[in-house]
Amino acid sequence: MKNTMGHGTKKVGPARGLGPRYGSTVRKRWIKIIRELRKPHACPQCGLLRVKRESIGVWKCRKCGFTFSGGAYTPTTKLGIVAKRVAKGAPAEEAAKTEEAD
Repeated sequence: MKNTMGHGTKKVGPARGLGPRYGSTVRKRWIKIIRELRKPHACPQCGLLRVKRESIGVWKCRKCGFTFSGGAYTPTTKLGIVAKRVAKGAPAEEAAKTEEAD
């Protein structure tokens, strides 16, 4: 017979402070967000995994001191990636197609 003494609870990670409150779905969402926030992130300037959140949407590299804006819980957002792509300009193939259509 297996001894199950002390195995009555599940490890809950970042949601441990919430206890049984708020419902399982909200706690799972909270765990996902906090794990993403605490995960090491690469610096866009020097490339090292030393980026930490200073405040909501403000991120700073602890190696080179580069400060930049990003999402509330991640340094990059899907919208930010799209905006960067648009700011660079359309690829040459797409530009050629639009010129032929005019």
